[in-house]
Amino acid sequence: VRRVAGLPPAEAMRPEPPARYGPSLLERAGLARYLSAPSRMILRNVGRHPVRAATSISGIAAAVSMLILGTFFLGSIDVLIDQQFFVIQRQHVTVNFVLPASARALHDMERLPGVLHAEPVRAVPARLRSAHRSRIVSIQGLVAEPLLNRVVDVDGGATRLPPDGLVLSLKLAEVLGARAGDVLTIEVLDGRRRVQEAPVAGIIEEYMGTSAYMEIEAVRRLAGEGGTLTGAFLTVDPSRSDDLYRTLKEVPAVAGVALKQRSIDSFNETLAETFYVMIFFNVLFSGIIAGGVVYNAARVSLSERSRELASLRVLGFTRGEISYILLGELAVVTMAAIPVGMLAGYIFAGLLVAAFNTELFRFPLVVTAKTFALSAASVVVAAVLSGLAVRRRLDHLDLVAVLKTRE
Repeated sequence: VRRVAGLPPAEAMRPEPPARYGPSLLERAGLARYLSAPSRMILRNVGRHPVRAATSISGIAAAVSMLILGTFFLGSIDVLIDQQFFVIQRQHVTVNFVLPASARALHDMERLPGVLHAEPVRAVPARLRSAHRSRIVSIQGLVAEPLLNRVVDVDGGATRLPPDGLVLSLKLAEVLGARAGDVLTIEVLDGRRRVQEAPVAGIIEEYMGTSAYMEIEAVRRLAGEGGTLTGAFLTVDPSRSDDLYRTLKEVPAVAGVALKQRSIDSFNETLAETFYVMIFFNVLFSGIIAGGVVYNAARVSLSERSRELASLRVLGFTRGEISYILLGELAVVTMAAIPVGMLAGYIFAGLLVAAFNTELFRFPLVVTAKTFALSAASVVVAAVLSGLAVRRRLDHLDLVAVLKTRE
């Protein structure tokens, strides 16, 4: 608008002079002989409007990045579920007792219908202190090398619990400001409420919760008890899982029973209520953005080049050829925007993962090739539909009216 308002009146009343075109970068690179005349027209017109091309690329790239931002969670959630419920928690059923039970309770669990294997757990509520920082957690006492509920680092294998010392999740270590080798003060919050110190024997990265682990005998010594347990992890014959569940419901000492499959179903239902809704709107808005940018660019280009395109039709160009000239420019812009959008989407996904790094859960940064392909394909489809909407106007181009020039 500033450029138009600054034109002298006499110059503004004259027709706009023909645009000046020069060889494109590909032509200067010696590839001109491989390009047809319409292709050279496309490249030269894109180079003639660098700002417009850059803004169109930015808009379409924003749509691609929004699609990646909205759909990469699906891959991240799959990795999180696999890590949490199949790599770490390999048991089928988790049983919690009302009060700490004797070691005999584990043998009772093993004799229940359908139970194939049982492992004990002794959980102790405690406050962990490191200098001025503290956090109340449940210290999980497990066997040194558990087969069911394992201590697994996301970047490595299962961790063997040392006879003394704590193994902390990375998030809990960050909250406490603790590192491997530091000595923490443990204040037990039940029973004799004993206080003692223990070193940090290791730090592992987990996706869910803030966890602290010790070897089960060390937890028992910490609580000042003998061979007690507060629960058990069970692997079960699937054909007898219903019988086991009915039996456990009738045991007074059992406070709760957690079935892994039901936990997975509940987790997916929670995601369906939150993330899947967000993903739907991200896909919707990104499609609108991509279609709007392409349609707007096509309409502007058509209004500016209608005389040029009509002249080409009069000179013998077919409708397909002038459509290629008009839409080819949009195709070049769209293809240039897709890799930019992919890079931006990956960066934004990393920032979103960092923002969701909470004590409750963390998401891994997993952007699969399927996510990139889906995002690119969705934007291409939106661009094609918008281009076809403008392409229909070329079929109704009035050659005589367009070629008339107001003198």
